[in-house]
Amino acid sequence: MKPFLAHPFDSDRLHEECGVFGVIGVADASNFVALGLHALQHRGQEAGGIVAHDPEHGFNSAHRFGYVRDNFTKPELMATLPGSLAIGHVRYSTAGTKAATAIRDVQPFFGEFHMGGSAIAHNGNITNAAALRRELIERGSIFQSSSDSECIIHLMARSIQRNIPERMKDALRRIEGAFSVIAMTRTKLMGVRDPLGVRPLVLGRVGEDGYILSSETCALDIIGAEFIREIEPGEMVVISKGKIESSRPFGPSKGRFCIFEHVYFSRPDSIIGGRSVYETRRQIGVELAREAPVEADLVCPVPDSGTPAAIGYAQESGIPYGMGIIRNQYMGRTFIEPSEQIRNMGVRLKLNVNRALIAGKRVVLVDDSVVRGTTSRKIKDMILDAGAAEVHFRIASPPTAWPCFYGVDTPDRDKLLAANMTPDEMRQWIGVDSLAFVSLDGLYRAVGEAQGRDAKCPQYCDACFSGDYPVAPFDQMERGFQMKPGSETDVQAAE
Repeated sequence: MKPFLAHPFDSDRLHEECGVFGVIGVADASNFVALGLHALQHRGQEAGGIVAHDPEHGFNSAHRFGYVRDNFTKPELMATLPGSLAIGHVRYSTAGTKAATAIRDVQPFFGEFHMGGSAIAHNGNITNAAALRRELIERGSIFQSSSDSECIIHLMARSIQRNIPERMKDALRRIEGAFSVIAMTRTKLMGVRDPLGVRPLVLGRVGEDGYILSSETCALDIIGAEFIREIEPGEMVVISKGKIESSRPFGPSKGRFCIFEHVYFSRPDSIIGGRSVYETRRQIGVELAREAPVEADLVCPVPDSGTPAAIGYAQESGIPYGMGIIRNQYMGRTFIEPSEQIRNMGVRLKLNVNRALIAGKRVVLVDDSVVRGTTSRKIKDMILDAGAAEVHFRIASPPTAWPCFYGVDTPDRDKLLAANMTPDEMRQWIGVDSLAFVSLDGLYRAVGEAQGRDAKCPQYCDACFSGDYPVAPFDQMERGFQMKPGSETDVQAAE
């Protein structure tokens, strides 16, 4: 099957590249995993995979391009994945070289060791993967994929530890960057987060003896599972026979969770750190209204990601809220080989203006972020073409001025609008009457940090806004990436 085609405007959005889900202790575990991956589809729409184990049939796997609903709902496929233990993965890849993803790059990855097989699924990005890959190849490892995640399997194979959980600890101690990993053996389900806890991972329970590991709580809801807790930064859990063992392979650590999970990546019906993602996004809109008020007739979200913040902006400002832009819910990523004329329609394939509501109005458009700015310009044009009197953009995140190297698909810095223009230059380039971003302190207040951002010890990973990378991106630095001068990570890298 041919890999999915990216929409012409998808490169102007930040994309999480993975979602993971695993279950142990239930009959037909792969069906639970398929449901969980369906709930996590927003985290990865290019491809998915499931590995399951059954004592009689051993390990079995299926990897497919496309949506979960188009592959892992087929009875004939799911019948090949029996057993009470399974893990799964969904991934996203972008236009260009990544769009030509080989099926061998689709996780989970599997390795056969002398003590038995193990499969792993990884959300995040290994920032020293290139160096590790060179070392492993020089020592005889033969890689089957282009994914950085495969390094984990090879490092596990070279460990001298006597069981798979200890081999995994050995492997992950060699890795730098961001990772939430779930893994399975014949009898165990394992989950681990990196010492900073950049990427999410939660623990749930289903039935009497069933346990679940998932990227988000919304995937627990779809199967009626009970949310137990988040896996802590730097924690590893091993689940077998209804028991959970917890350890800290990396020693004490202080979390730096990705703040953009609150802004955009996570589903609004998920819970992060005990807080509703929806409520946090609504509060971002409240902060925006306080920081950047404007006289207008209508507050309109750029659907769907701008909706909660637009509601908050409208509530705080007293300006009426309206659905001035309607999203085509049936415009999937499988649009058949669009012609040049259709490609030039760009955003209009997915979004349409509610002209009767917009005409003659001073409109506040609320969106989650501005990356390259090309989509913002197209949306502005659509609003003006519909007869709007004024267009004001309000963005529910600070300016995205730095690329992410921790598992998010981000353009190079020279293609990020905020890295190359002042806010007023951005306003003029987009062509709107006003443009304002929530401040970094305002964003921190919205996620529950009443005093804002602690500049000396940031509570979250906000590198895409601040340039303060909690882990030096060594692979990127080898390729010439220049970190923000004087940042803590820059000093550590220099040392």
